[in-house]
Amino acid sequence: MKEMPAAAQDEASRIFSIPDRSIRRWVAQMRREGGKRIEPKKRGRRAGEVSELSPKQRKRIRALVIGKMPDQLSLPFYLWTREAVGQLIKRETGIQLSLASIGNWLARWGMTAQKPVRRAYERNDEKIAAWLVTLYPAIQAKARRQRGLIYWADECGVRSDDVRGRSFAPKGQTPETATTGQRFGCNMISALTNRGSLAFQVFNGKFNAPLFIGFLDRLIKQAKGRKVFLIVDGHPVHHAKRVSQWIAERSRSIEMYFLPGYAPELNPDELLNHDVKLSLVKQRPRTAVELRSAVRSHLHSRQKQPHIVRKFFKAKHVRYAA
Repeated sequence: MKEMPAAAQDEASRIFSIPDRSIRRWVAQMRREGGKRIEPKKRGRRAGEVSELSPKQRKRIRALVIGKMPDQLSLPFYLWTREAVGQLIKRETGIQLSLASIGNWLARWGMTAQKPVRRAYERNDEKIAAWLVTLYPAIQAKARRQRGLIYWADECGVRSDDVRGRSFAPKGQTPETATTGQRFGCNMISALTNRGSLAFQVFNGKFNAPLFIGFLDRLIKQAKGRKVFLIVDGHPVHHAKRVSQWIAERSRSIEMYFLPGYAPELNPDELLNHDVKLSLVKQRPRTAVELRSAVRSHLHSRQKQPHIVRKFFKAKHVRYAA
């Protein structure tokens, strides 16, 4: 057959409102087969193909996808993809659906593709439930009786090569951001209340017992005579013998409680950590001194914005502490 120039293909696509990729595919097929015309393919489902699930089947499949992960159902997948749901449907009902049909069912069931939240295998759901239902309400009641302040504390490291946030760019072209080639960082410890109070310390070097004790001493002074009920995670420094002894000697001023293991989402201070790191998107410090200065400046600003600190407690997983 006579070769069809690319310009002619573009013109045909424009005139007949046909996608250019379809024009190119047809031209390639005619060149390959040498035919004068292309026979249209049969439309619709293949013989024996089923796209419907019974109401009972729909209810069961939806419940399994919502209540379990694929590996819990002995499927060779880590996340729920259309392929994973397709294998589940095939195994449970004997019906094999196309990916398009599976996508349609997922949409009907109100499901969308989302970035999953990481959960450690070691987490104990029973201990988390006990914390939410029994332990924290007891701490809250005790603090209320003694007119104390409940502080949530955490530590984190901030690094120069941590890129946060999103940037608009043409589809398929990953945006680039200019940063220093040097690697440096600093550490911070912070504590906040659901009333909007915030205490922090930015430091270099390793987080250890003396540093933590110094921060606790400042926290007690900031409480101005009110007892501090401090909630922390299971970091080894928090369990240090020296720290425990220091707190025991000041039991009238401070008590410390521990969150369930491997459940960082229960700590509102984690949201402050994310907020600090996200703030650096606007600044991009070039040196370690600039980085420490930027972190301190942002935390000083948050101290003057208690309404923003209170908003951290409105997130789904920490709403119980509001």
